[in-house]
Amino acid sequence: QVQLVESGGGLVQAGGSLRLSCAASGFTFSSYAMHWYRQAPGKQRELVATITRGGNTNYADSVQGRFTISRDNSKKTVYLQMNSLKVADTAVYYCNVRRIEGEYWGQGTQVTVSS
Repeated sequence: QVQLVESGGGLVQAGGSLRLSCAASGFTFSSYAMHWYRQAPGKQRELVATITRGGNTNYADSVQGRFTISRDNSKKTVYLQMNSLKVADTAVYYCNVRRIEGEYWGQGTQVTVSS
């Protein structure tokens, strides 16, 4: 079955960096676009970044120029490099894949940015 396991979250000061990882299994990873979402307390889940199976990327305006999404198909892993972190980036970050039968989510990893 499809599994997505995020890691790499933590507590960091504003201006710092973190790299999130999402290890995928149970499907042909290289054939699918992958997405990172986040959800802050009291807010709706929002799309942060997308990488297509061909490696094209797209970002939310709020993270453009600070975050980089990448993938390693040999490791079936998608990454989110987050630089120049802001307090507003504090959220639970989720990995996501959309398949014909539905979409799948990881359990999420907490990112907390302190001022």
